[in-house]
Amino acid sequence: MKQPKRTALITGSGKNIGRGIAHELARAGHNVVVNGSSDREAAETVIREINELGADGIVSMGNVGIKTDAELLVERSIAAFGSLDIVINNAAIRPHGPFLDVADTDWQNVIDVNLNGPIWLARAALPHMVKKGWGRIVHFTGMNAQRGYPGAGFVSVSKHGLWGLTKALAVEFGPIGVTTNIISPGTFPHDDEEISGSKKYLKLLENNPSGRLGKPSDIGGMIAYLCSENGGFVNGQMLQINGGVVMQY
Repeated sequence: MKQPKRTALITGSGKNIGRGIAHELARAGHNVVVNGSSDREAAETVIREINELGADGIVSMGNVGIKTDAELLVERSIAAFGSLDIVINNAAIRPHGPFLDVADTDWQNVIDVNLNGPIWLARAALPHMVKKGWGRIVHFTGMNAQRGYPGAGFVSVSKHGLWGLTKALAVEFGPIGVTTNIISPGTFPHDDEEISGSKKYLKLLENNPSGRLGKPSDIGGMIAYLCSENGGFVNGQMLQINGGVVMQY
């Protein structure tokens, strides 16, 4: 089935997983809004890459942890392409440290970027999706939020909050044609990381039932499906993309 062209905003999409998502949504024929908070050159590179794939896109810089920036991302997307149909909340910060030593400012930054940002984007984008009767929102949690790890308590709180937001939005806006899901990724090395010979990655490989680590296309392909017409009956779900490291039920 030929998919209609939609417009997708992907936060934190200048590198790594976000870049891979941009590629897959471009291959699906969608307009892509590439976002970053500081590295404009990386974002411009992704635009050139998606142009080569035959898709249109723009760069929209901004920190989703600032309410006005988040709202501007939505406004610019609609100004450029006439609609905003897909919001992928990939941007996140993951500082680690002992729970008792976390500064109030660090706590607030994590909550603003990881949790408030997606809330502000949803509140800005949903009226447009509701008007069209179609929309897709995808959040990200993580294995540390499900299992609990020392030094990641405040990150876990923010990611658990997104899981709650996912379920609430799925119930409230699903009947209107807007789905909301959340992805829990496993280990995905960064674009510029050398994993061969790395003790850390060798250990992670040993513990992965699939015998490999993640590639951006693993997540990008799932998101392309969720954002397709065929993905409209998947709503309010946490999707594990980790090779089997974490299994539910």
